[in-house]
Amino acid sequence: GVGKSSYCKTMQEHGKVTKRTIHVANLDPAAEQFEYEPAFDVRELISLEDAMEEFGYGPNGGLVYCMEYLFQNIDWLREELENFAEDDYILFDCPGQIELYSHLPIMRDLAITMSSWGFRVLSVYLLDALFVLEPIKFISGCMLSLSCMLQLELPHVNVITKCDMADKEQIEAVLDSEGAWMVNALDKHSPERLKQLSRALSSV
Repeated sequence: GVGKSSYCKTMQEHGKVTKRTIHVANLDPAAEQFEYEPAFDVRELISLEDAMEEFGYGPNGGLVYCMEYLFQNIDWLREELENFAEDDYILFDCPGQIELYSHLPIMRDLAITMSSWGFRVLSVYLLDALFVLEPIKFISGCMLSLSCMLQLELPHVNVITKCDMADKEQIEAVLDSEGAWMVNALDKHSPERLKQLSRALSSV
C-alpha cells in the first residue's frame, strides 16, 4: 500500500516524543494487520469479509457497504470517541479505496458528523514518493488529491510517503520546481496539442 499504517505508527511515536497523546483507530474494514495497537477497530462492528460473504459483494462494493453501515450505526463510533480526553489526538486509519473520498459522500458525511460533535477534523492524503518522480503519475496523484480535498471540504495536508525508497534530492528538486519540472518532462513526450493542457495542470 501507500503506507497508511506506517504513517499512523510514525505519528504515534512522534506524539510520545513531543509529549502529545495520539491514539490510532482503525476504520478500515479490510485491514489484516497493524504496525500499531489500535485504540478501537471498526471490524468489531463490521468487516469486509463479513459483507462479502453475506451479500456476495466484491471488495470495492463490500468496502462501500461497510462504511455506509458504520454511518448507519454512528452511535458506535461516538461511544468509542467518548473514551478519550479532550486534548487527545485521534488518527483514523481509513480504507485506501479512493472513490470513498473523491466520488462518494460517505467519508464527508462522517467528517461532518464528527465536526458536529465538537471535533476538529483534518484529512491527510498520502502519495507514494516513487509516483512523484514520474510526471504522469505525479499529476494523476495531485489531481486525485485535489478531488478528495474538494469532496471532503476539510483542511487538507498532503504527505509524501516511502521517501526512503526514492532519491531524496530528486524529490526535493521536484517539489521546489513548482511545476516547471513536470512541464519540461512532459513537453519532451507530449504532442503539441497537449502541451498547453500539461502546463495548465502543472501550474495547479
